[in-house]
Amino acid sequence: MIKHLIDFHTHFPVDHEPHQEKRSLHPEVLHYKKELRRIWREQFKFDDPETEHPGNAVQLQRWKQEVTTYDIQKVVFVTGGGNQVLSDLIKDSPEFIGFAHHDLSEDGAYEKLKFAVEELGLSGYKWFGPLMRKPFDSPELKPFWTYLNDHRLPCLIHFGVLGGPGGTVYHPYINPLTIGNVVQTYVDIPFVFPHFGAGYWQELLQLAWSSPNVYVDSSGSNDWVRWMPYPLTLTDLFQKAYETIGPQRMIFGTDSNNFPRGFSKRYLDLQEAACLNIGMSKEDMQKFFGGNAARLLKISQPKSVVIE
Repeated sequence: MIKHLIDFHTHFPVDHEPHQEKRSLHPEVLHYKKELRRIWREQFKFDDPETEHPGNAVQLQRWKQEVTTYDIQKVVFVTGGGNQVLSDLIKDSPEFIGFAHHDLSEDGAYEKLKFAVEELGLSGYKWFGPLMRKPFDSPELKPFWTYLNDHRLPCLIHFGVLGGPGGTVYHPYINPLTIGNVVQTYVDIPFVFPHFGAGYWQELLQLAWSSPNVYVDSSGSNDWVRWMPYPLTLTDLFQKAYETIGPQRMIFGTDSNNFPRGFSKRYLDLQEAACLNIGMSKEDMQKFFGGNAARLLKISQPKSVVIE
């Protein structure tokens, strides 16, 4: 059993997410997507998401109960209805940490980030490569990256397939290497890349090889491994990351979001098993399940992660 963990990657289940990708799918693709989702939920023993939203206040209380039930130290919401909405929801709940989440390609991205951090109390930034409409190293984004760098704020950017079956599989900025120039320029930004690259594992490893400020987050089902042309398992991902990137740059996350599933204990169990399978030491497991996140988030006097 693991106590006092920090979940670095969750989504607050708001009634409206302004930056959620909306794509019109052919009926055949939509049917295919629904069927694979059904099979996926059966495999992981997840209930169907609620069809009616109970309100953000109810969701907040539910998440507070999850923190108590699973003895979680901190939960990081990387999205949650926009910066103002998320800030208002969690401002009186020290067990929750929020990230800014606004369009990096739009004008004013720097100003919105500065306001989110200094006025709204948010602690990092989250975006998606497959939603970019300009290069990451565009000159107009220099103030944005400089601010993150000067404040050493974590930046979590999703690369790879977005949305699973029926999702985005091609985009000019779907590859994590497209942010390589920024990563190597702003070395005081801890760049965290979720889901082991979501299909771009080799590219993420190359990026991590190129610069010491690259971190990998383990969140989600990582079901994409089944769609690789060679055998690959969750344990394989952990083994390679442990041997190359190292335990000090591996971050635990679940990608938890909706209810009744809530906190994805199933993902925690699978990742704990992977750590044990590769012989990860107790000390390194403590780093992975919370210590590294506490360092990146500058948490004052964090609790020690308990591995039982």
